[in-house]
Amino acid sequence: MQPVPPTNAILNAVRAFPGRFLVVAPDFRILAAAGGPAEPPAPDLAGRRCHDAVCSRGEPCPGCAVPAVLATRAPAWSTPPDEGPGGGRPLCHFAYPIEVEGRIEAVAALAIAPPPHTRAEEQLRRSNALLRNLIVSCVDAVIAADKTGKVIIFNEAASQIFGYPIADALERLDVRQIYPDGKEREIMRQLRGPGHGGAGKLHAYTVEVLHRDGTRIPINLSAAIVYEGSREVATIGFFHDLRGRLRMQRELEKTQLQLLQAEKMASLGKLAAGVAHQLNNPLGGITLFTRLVLEEYTLPPGAQADLTRVLNDAERCRETVKELLEFTRQTRHLMQPHDVNQAITRTLFLLKSQALFHDIAIETRLDPGLPTIQSDIQQLNHLLMNIILNAAQAMSGRGRLVVETGGSELPGHVCIRVTDTGPGIPPEVQPHIFEPFFTTKKEGEGTGLGLSLVYGIVENHRGRIKVTSQPGQGASFAIDLPVGEPEAGEGQTPESGGGVERPDAGPA
Repeated sequence: MQPVPPTNAILNAVRAFPGRFLVVAPDFRILAAAGGPAEPPAPDLAGRRCHDAVCSRGEPCPGCAVPAVLATRAPAWSTPPDEGPGGGRPLCHFAYPIEVEGRIEAVAALAIAPPPHTRAEEQLRRSNALLRNLIVSCVDAVIAADKTGKVIIFNEAASQIFGYPIADALERLDVRQIYPDGKEREIMRQLRGPGHGGAGKLHAYTVEVLHRDGTRIPINLSAAIVYEGSREVATIGFFHDLRGRLRMQRELEKTQLQLLQAEKMASLGKLAAGVAHQLNNPLGGITLFTRLVLEEYTLPPGAQADLTRVLNDAERCRETVKELLEFTRQTRHLMQPHDVNQAITRTLFLLKSQALFHDIAIETRLDPGLPTIQSDIQQLNHLLMNIILNAAQAMSGRGRLVVETGGSELPGHVCIRVTDTGPGIPPEVQPHIFEPFFTTKKEGEGTGLGLSLVYGIVENHRGRIKVTSQPGQGASFAIDLPVGEPEAGEGQTPESGGGVERPDAGPA
């Protein structure tokens, strides 16, 4: 239906307005115009789109009040555009509907400045909206609480870190619930003191907080007290989750240790190759000439027995050199099928003749029916060497050592178990034995890296290592390694099922 042409009364009312006054149809065509510095003259504007005739725009002005009137059927103020040429408020500041028989026939748009309180309310509304968007989109958790501990701000990041739905947190959560016992009082003391950014501020303070399920989460906290005058009314805190950073730090430390060990093994391999070359030549001569003497000369029985012993010892030396070369052989860390029983036999062959093992009874229970495991032989040899040496040192060179292999409680795995009769591992120490540089040995007797490297190797092989021990009853290390070939880049952390089984109102 075409709009009804304006009556003389409407035209007279428009012409009497001292400022710009437009009457526009719902499609923005000007029905009547008066006042203001309109060019061309007001009568010549009729029939043209208001945004074209007045502002030389091809589309409605940003923040125009006319669309709001058409949508709500209520008067509306224009809103300043967020961006655009010139900025500021549109030329038409206020608009209201002209209704005929229950439908909007036209819209009156006036260049009238809003009252001061309306401008202030609009600015406050926009500021609040901006602040709300900043809090909601913040990547760190933002929590604010009043003096009673009631949470009044709780964003999406806070919900993800602490596990509380936003509605539940705002309705029922006391901010003291996110801290371990007594920690909120310590943080408030720090907030009110001068030590961390000045009174009323707390900057980059490391603290543990509690997830809804009781899990402790390391956090970097920046907080502030909110004042009204000199009176404290609330606190607000920004919680940065440190778990990702600490995980990366652990991975970096593990990589550094592995590089250190790789360099050590490479140096040992070069040294062993040089030693083997120097030893093999004289050992070859000893073996050759001993055989010649035994074959070409008739000797007394005692002399023959002595030369036979020399020949046997020389062969043992050559075998030891061969095993040492095999143990330290440099590889490209390729996962290939290996016989775990053979790796254990080789390691024990190299160790049992050492003085540390002279008073240790070594018992092996190796399952001959085990399938091969996909492993890096150099890492596997080093794992076994560290575990067995650690057991021997725990027994101070005297006791019984049992090394056994068999099926695992984990499907698709084989189990290596090393058990000693040493003093055992105290319960308070067990959670830390795989941490880098942690050791209970006297200064100078250990670096605390051996079991940490063992853990890293087990993790690289997608396996699991578990320790069971009672004080005075020895310790047992069970290592489960997968039979199937791991995919490239695949690995497990303790959180995902691999690795170690370990014994297990403040500011907002």
